[in-house]
Amino acid sequence: MSLQVEKLEKNMAKLTIEVSADTFSKAVESAFQKNKNRFNVPGFRKGKVPRKMIEKMYGAGIFYEEAANAVIPDAYEKALEECTETIVSSPKVDVVQIEEGKPFIFTAEVALKPEVTLGAYKGVQVEPVQVSVTDEEIEADLKQQQENNARTVAVEGRPVADGDIAVIDFEGFVDGAAFEGGKGENYSLTIGSHSFIDNFEEQLIGKNAGDSCEVNVTFPEDYQAKELAGKPALFKVTVKEIKEKQLPELDDEFAGEVSEFDTLEEYKADIRKKLEERKAEEAKNQKEDAVIDAIVADAKMEIPDAMVETQQRQMVDDFAQRMQMQGLTMEQYFQFTGQTYDGMVEQMKPQAERRIKSRLVLEAVVAAEGIEASEEDYEAEIARMADMYQMEADKVKEIMGENGKKQIMEDLAVKKASEFVVSQAVEK
Repeated sequence: MSLQVEKLEKNMAKLTIEVSADTFSKAVESAFQKNKNRFNVPGFRKGKVPRKMIEKMYGAGIFYEEAANAVIPDAYEKALEECTETIVSSPKVDVVQIEEGKPFIFTAEVALKPEVTLGAYKGVQVEPVQVSVTDEEIEADLKQQQENNARTVAVEGRPVADGDIAVIDFEGFVDGAAFEGGKGENYSLTIGSHSFIDNFEEQLIGKNAGDSCEVNVTFPEDYQAKELAGKPALFKVTVKEIKEKQLPELDDEFAGEVSEFDTLEEYKADIRKKLEERKAEEAKNQKEDAVIDAIVADAKMEIPDAMVETQQRQMVDDFAQRMQMQGLTMEQYFQFTGQTYDGMVEQMKPQAERRIKSRLVLEAVVAAEGIEASEEDYEAEIARMADMYQMEADKVKEIMGENGKKQIMEDLAVKKASEFVVSQAVEK
């Protein structure tokens, strides 16, 4: 494999990667062996058709695409190891030459890590943040605990009201035809939660258990299922049961059940303390954000679009993993919210840009101040991760490997840089 690097404008580069003819020929043969049982030719048993005959019937490049897909990842990985530039985006791949007996050549257009010219990063002025807790905030926290400990009981003798939980069967139709994903049974829908599209929930208010009704809605123009976007839909709904939440009394007995305290006043005092601690942490984070934003504003850097796009997609993938841990697929999330993948990616753009710029200026501070993470810092971080994942520290190290250790050390240095610039900041 050989590599040529051509720098382009706006911190982009084109990597031209050449794979030997022998390596590509082996990949083509492997693709043939994998797929030969798919071809039926009169006069030959299945799987026994000569490769040359298949290529004559279907074209010389019948196996090229699969061969290329097998070769590119490994060749690109080796190119990254050889390349002295820091690549910060997914590659945009384009095949330049693909023909058996000749080297396989492809290009990968990538973003390079931008250079940062720091402005002022010491003595940054920030607005002071006041930390105080009001009685209203304590009452709101208590109200939330009431909600969390509410009992759900069946309702009889009255229709659905706002805030109720309606247990429903439903089926949706567009242009008179049922559509995929539009049917559910024994679904518990909280009226007023706006978890269903348009004004679906409001149309159930006033219905009694046992009632069947028709609910008319219109899908949003940007609905993730393109065949439904912007279209009116009719749902046939049966209200099977009505439930309501019954809140517990806010008294000493309640405090004893939900906390370690015997009286409501003691419990309120603990809520105040925890709210103050949380607000102090929020104030600390707010100050850190303000300091870093000021440093970013005074720095100079040119961020390539591909770097931002890669960060956006990574953030959506991270969100998908969190949803999966909660038992929800992204398809379900998009269906419930009317959001789309592309819409979500675009929504992430400002946050992605800020995250990139913050990281770059802090890395520049690391270099400017000669900040390093120590082995003691690394061991402490490994211990924290081991505790979080309930694993042995040595096992965490084994999983992380040398590349993982390098990344952790870089992250710890960046964290120290953040603490440094905040410590140097002054309040107005």
